[in-house]
Amino acid sequence: MKYLIHSSLLLLAFLSFTACDAQIQHAKTIQTTVYGDCGMCEKTIKKAAFVKGEAQATWDMDTKIAIFTFDSTRTNVDAILARIAAAGYDSDKYTAADTTYNNLPTCCQYERPVKVAAAVIPDAKPTGGMTKKQAVAVNPLSAVYAAYFELKDALVATDGKMAAAKAKVLSDALAQVNAGAMNAAQNTAWTNLKTGLGADAAKIQGITDTQKQRAAFSDLTSKVYDLMKEVKPGTTVYFDYCPMYNNGKGGNWLSLEEEINNPYFGKQMLHCGSTTAVLK
Repeated sequence: MKYLIHSSLLLLAFLSFTACDAQIQHAKTIQTTVYGDCGMCEKTIKKAAFVKGEAQATWDMDTKIAIFTFDSTRTNVDAILARIAAAGYDSDKYTAADTTYNNLPTCCQYERPVKVAAAVIPDAKPTGGMTKKQAVAVNPLSAVYAAYFELKDALVATDGKMAAAKAKVLSDALAQVNAGAMNAAQNTAWTNLKTGLGADAAKIQGITDTQKQRAAFSDLTSKVYDLMKEVKPGTTVYFDYCPMYNNGKGGNWLSLEEEINNPYFGKQMLHCGSTTAVLK
């Protein structure tokens, strides 16, 4: 009961705060668990989540509850949690790389959740006579996939400047992939595709013309789809198709939402297209 009251008060306080924040448009609020231990963890989690005008967060040290408010037309909770994982903090959906966790200050090295069927590795830094346990990262490409979805959302909004910025996030995520966490088949797929993925992201990053960005995005999507077939996304992903794009030649994209939101035409033909496959 105390936990529920605490959580409710935290949520009400946060909603009161964000209701006055005119910078977050199309605001959506989601509550989830993010693991951490101290006030320094709180600062890092909030900093990782924050993007001006796009996303912000609160985090409670006692309950481990994070509350995100974000512009639902520009980002999503997966992208926020991927950034937080990249900063070293696990959630129930994304797990930080072991090296990133180990580089956290000693006071921030929280007890990591052990996922069902995940391998358990003893931590080299026992605390209070107890050995910490940590789970193997579920998906070494979580940050790459999250950046792809943010890029897609920017093109749905026909925002070339934002798309270029999200392509930079994607480029950075590609450069930080831990191939050592992949099995042999996944590593082969990654090795075959990583150069092309980087080139496509660089093209989009270097321009703000949405027509040219969309052409590179189409090429990028085919590679991300091939990669997702081998390195599963861990959540439901829809492979969508627009028959009108590229003078009737068509174009695909990947989405976390079942609803069709077309990144090739934006508001001009927002719901043009259909789902041709589902990945999980």
